[in-house]
Amino acid sequence: MAARWGAEATPGPLLVVDAPFLLYRSFFALPDSIRDLDGRPVNALLGATNALLRIIAEVAPRAVVICFGAEQAAYRTELYAGYHAQRPPMPEDLAWQFDRAPELFAALGWRVEDTAELEADDLLGAHAALEADAGGRTLLLTGDRDMYQCVGDRTQVLYLRQGAAGVETVDAAEVQRRYGIPPSLVPDFIALRGDPSDGLPGAPGIGEKTAAALLRRHGTLEQLLAEVTDGDGGERPRIVFTLREHADALRAYREIARLRPVAVTRPPDATTDLAAGAAAAAALGMGALAGRLEAATTVAEL
Repeated sequence: MAARWGAEATPGPLLVVDAPFLLYRSFFALPDSIRDLDGRPVNALLGATNALLRIIAEVAPRAVVICFGAEQAAYRTELYAGYHAQRPPMPEDLAWQFDRAPELFAALGWRVEDTAELEADDLLGAHAALEADAGGRTLLLTGDRDMYQCVGDRTQVLYLRQGAAGVETVDAAEVQRRYGIPPSLVPDFIALRGDPSDGLPGAPGIGEKTAAALLRRHGTLEQLLAEVTDGDGGERPRIVFTLREHADALRAYREIARLRPVAVTRPPDATTDLAAGAAAAAALGMGALAGRLEAATTVAEL
């Protein structure tokens, strides 16, 4: 079972949120019959806000950072044109909510950050690294398995359970259990295995178990490629042929899976502003949410 941080920890972890993931997840999880007074769906806004309030009540973060970014960073599509190519365009009803989400989240006292050149996951990774350097701890709320590369003694990935309330965290031991490799090798693993959600094909004929076994035997993707270039590396002829034929592509996939550094500043401790959040929710026609926020004195009461 994945390890969890209790809400009693002092000081609390920094909660860093992949906003596109959470908004998409909420949009498709909740019915579009949830609408404002003008008849526009607000299911993504409501679902994302409710999820974050539940998490804040459980993990008691010292601050919350909400990260937005480009749908696909230019450097990633330059490395591989098929990156995100099969993703459908954002639904119009979701796009309307995306545009209003930053204002709502900021009103609740959560720091909102955006990057036009990179992606939200790059911001998440940058905040986790900065927080670790400062001696703090970070919870990364995301559905992107690329982010497992950030997991360590001071960083864990927060997982929203499917079809059930509650959360659990993924630590280094859980990454090892799931994939058979340490967090530092996640980009190498993704390069070999592929990642359908990002449109990365990986090495033909090499699945999850084989990818993990290759990395355990050879250490890194680069070491593996060097050893099969100089000889067979002790691998079967089919594996050797595949790796030699696709070496450049595999290096590109690894670079796509790796996070890029981005300058961020460490947020000060901040609590959720229930009153300002209530006003923002009311302005968006979410009367029930506004009423709950107005009636509560702490997040734990929601």
